Amino acid sequence: MITIRKADARGHTDAGWLDSHHSFSFGHYFDPEAMGFGPLRVINDDRVAGGGGFPPHPHADMEIVSYVLDGALQHRDSLGTGSVIRPGDVQRMSAGTGIRHSEFNASATDPVHFLQIWILPEADGFAPSYEQTSFGDELADRLRLVASRDGRDGALTLHRDVDLYAGRLKAGTEVEHAFAAGRLGWLHVARGNVTVNGQDLQEGDGAAIERQPNLSITATGDAEILLFDMGR
Repeated sequence: MITIRKADARGHTDAGWLDSHHSFSFGHYFDPEAMGFGPLRVINDDRVAGGGGFPPHPHADMEIVSYVLDGALQHRDSLGTGSVIRPGDVQRMSAGTGIRHSEFNASATDPVHFLQIWILPEADGFAPSYEQTSFGDELADRLRLVASRDGRDGALTLHRDVDLYAGRLKAGTEVEHAFAAGRLGWLHVARGNVTVNGQDLQEGDGAAIERQPNLSITATGDAEILLFDMGR
């Protein structure tokens, strides 16, 4: 079964410097029917104006993944980590017992467009940690594993049974994915248009996937997608 959540059904925050769409309940946006899906709790589609950003703030007991689509995002945290995240990079921060971080547009003039993803960890109390990897051209015309519990194939590690794939697909490219029995899936269309088992999805749309052994995804225009393959 594939259930589509359309982009215009998402929550929306406009703070001037921040234009954000929420696939699931977040902040002032609350929808009891959209509290997450399986261990996936948040997908925020954020656009931050030049010079804008989130000042230092705390997190605990959450796996936080940042994925930049356009521009550059400056990250700093209480572990002493400082980095700039650009398209093709994926960052994972395990908040664990507690961490503070800030995220600012690395440019004073140009916007940055990124996804922030929260995944519930399998247990509380992990030590805070951080990873960042550049996948670059490895995302082209395929589903590339970018995060998983075991960190296989050079993926980032998560404290949860979640395989996260990313792909940049040229128009006409078809990719397939098989789910083991009992697994959940979520497909997020970061940009462009795709069909999923014959159903049309547009930029910002999401699809909840249950009891669906196979997916066939075709880019109907140039597209960028994230696919979550999750234990319950």
